[in-house]
Amino acid sequence: MHDEVQKISAAATTFVGLLALASAMGIGRFSLTPILPLMRQDAGLSLAVAGWLATANYLGYLLGALVCIALTPCPAFGIRWGLLGVGVTTFSMGFADWPPLWLALRFLGGIASAFVLVGTSAWAMPILRYYGKDDWSGHVFSGVGIGIAFAGLFGLAAAVNAWSSRLTWIVLGLVASVLAILLWRPLGSEGARLTQADDAQNVTRALPRPAIIAAICYGAFGFGYIIPATFLPALAKDYVDDPATFGLIWPIFGAAAALSTFASGWLGRGLEPWQLWTRAKWVLTGGVLAPALWINVPTLLLSAICVGGTFMIITMAGIKEGLRLGGAQAPLAVGVMTAAFGAGQIVGPLMVSLLGRSDHAFALASIIAVLCLVAANCVLVFSSGRVETSG
Repeated sequence: MHDEVQKISAAATTFVGLLALASAMGIGRFSLTPILPLMRQDAGLSLAVAGWLATANYLGYLLGALVCIALTPCPAFGIRWGLLGVGVTTFSMGFADWPPLWLALRFLGGIASAFVLVGTSAWAMPILRYYGKDDWSGHVFSGVGIGIAFAGLFGLAAAVNAWSSRLTWIVLGLVASVLAILLWRPLGSEGARLTQADDAQNVTRALPRPAIIAAICYGAFGFGYIIPATFLPALAKDYVDDPATFGLIWPIFGAAAALSTFASGWLGRGLEPWQLWTRAKWVLTGGVLAPALWINVPTLLLSAICVGGTFMIITMAGIKEGLRLGGAQAPLAVGVMTAAFGAGQIVGPLMVSLLGRSDHAFALASIIAVLCLVAANCVLVFSSGRVETSG
């Protein structure tokens, strides 16, 4: 069994995992964000319809995560077909001109993205652990920010060169499809078998109460961050017409996310996961609030840096906290937190869509998100701090 793991090195595992997450998240989940200004311009897409498209993608992500929890497919299988699904659905968006078809494609793209995210964690982490490189997991997850930055820069180039949204979708779909083909063979090195026996022994029954509370707080995080993560470039375009200016928002968001994964070890030195989580969440809250109060270039940039620079830190710290609080039921704890996060992501764009008739839909939804983030953070501090003290 160890021979199978040795077919791929720790460095190669990290690189493959990084590219897989870059495609699944940067293109499969968040490509709508930088393309949204183009679709509003050449397809007449309203903010409300954009919210429904985002909701469909996040609903697909939630369903995909639940399927992975229930069926636990082979990680390599999930990543391979998930990457291929991301490529096909993204490419097909360029040939669709019917909103219901857009919804279906974004929904399927969300399912594919979830398979890649869950599969990459289950595939890469055991291999890195085998080589004693657990700390390299942050490099793997930096792929999320790198993918977002790439999609944002690509969207910026498309806007500057006056590409249509159709052509942008097609080219991004081709990039994702090429990555799926290139990564197909390396993913044949199956590392998850090392922990398969351990996972089989962790038959889940019930979660400790603190783990359930943490999952609810994690869901509030998903709700809060996804509103600016979906609509910032569109807001920037409404404020300034220069694509070289509004197009920079999303690459900055992605760059902040990528850099934060490398800085997380230094930032979290001496802190428990829940402490890093809550501190980063206060910064996130400020980033969500800023453009709700004032929409101008400084607040949009502040939001991109604060939200982009914290959401991956909170993601990794939250998963670690779930593992700690879950104890023997750690796999279930992480699964429930993933589902809660997915549900929170659905509520954010949906709320903007439901408030779409108001001129202040984004601001109202953002303020509600801020209140939820503050309340959840206070609960998390009290709950996890008390568990830490009693432990």
